[in-house]
Amino acid sequence: MYERDVLAGNWRRPLKGTIPQVPAELDLVVEDAAGGFCGAVVACDKEAVTLEDRFGRRRVFPLEPAAFLLEGKVVTLVRPAAAPRGPRRSASGSLTVEGLRARTARESRIYVEGVHDAALVEKIWGHDLRVEGVVVEYLEGVDHLPGIVEEFGPAPGRRLGVLVDHLVEGSKESRIAALVSSPHVLVTGHPFVDIWQAVKPSVLGIRAWPSVPRGVPWKEGVIAALGWALEPADAWRRILGAVSTYADLEPELLAPVEELIDFVTAPGAQA
Repeated sequence: MYERDVLAGNWRRPLKGTIPQVPAELDLVVEDAAGGFCGAVVACDKEAVTLEDRFGRRRVFPLEPAAFLLEGKVVTLVRPAAAPRGPRRSASGSLTVEGLRARTARESRIYVEGVHDAALVEKIWGHDLRVEGVVVEYLEGVDHLPGIVEEFGPAPGRRLGVLVDHLVEGSKESRIAALVSSPHVLVTGHPFVDIWQAVKPSVLGIRAWPSVPRGVPWKEGVIAALGWALEPADAWRRILGAVSTYADLEPELLAPVEELIDFVTAPGAQA
């Protein structure tokens, strides 16, 4: 494909100034030199660039020290000097619909576990949800999920998507999710103990989310470990206030939320 092996040599630690810098303008198509993911630039901030491939899949890469291939040549991407020109995008990265008037709500719904989950989904995907007429409701936990699903009455034009915290193999949540078998219900989730962890630590100026000893309430344990003199509600306001776009969230949350939106808005799911 290329005249020579563009990855030959010590391209990860090049001599200063030997790799050209290219502004990450919208729609610039590049390939991640390390992993091979190829896509167009859809967003760029001071720390990261987001690429979207032809299938609509997105990945976020740090601007440094990541290297990319542009027309067969290794380059690094930098934030454009001015805001990229192009259509306005929502916090989720989707194209905004100007003059939007929210459509009548669908019968299909998305359920999340708690009020914090609902607030974060609204902040990032609120525009998309209003365009599609999708309502998000919270459950206060999933212990009674099978009964909640039965009460909802899923049907071809009345789909239900459920976002579950800590959906990992062997967890209580995974066992409960396995009890739901309707083809009109999609239960998916993320691996985090709490939705707080879906926010990238760097957004809050911390190295990582602290580990909380077993038996200690997770939120209170995190607050104590971080030295925040805050109640959980105030801590959450600080966390949510630091989030502005999907680039502030971990990919493990982005993918399932997008999947749920697609599921409840797919052809045949309208009512």
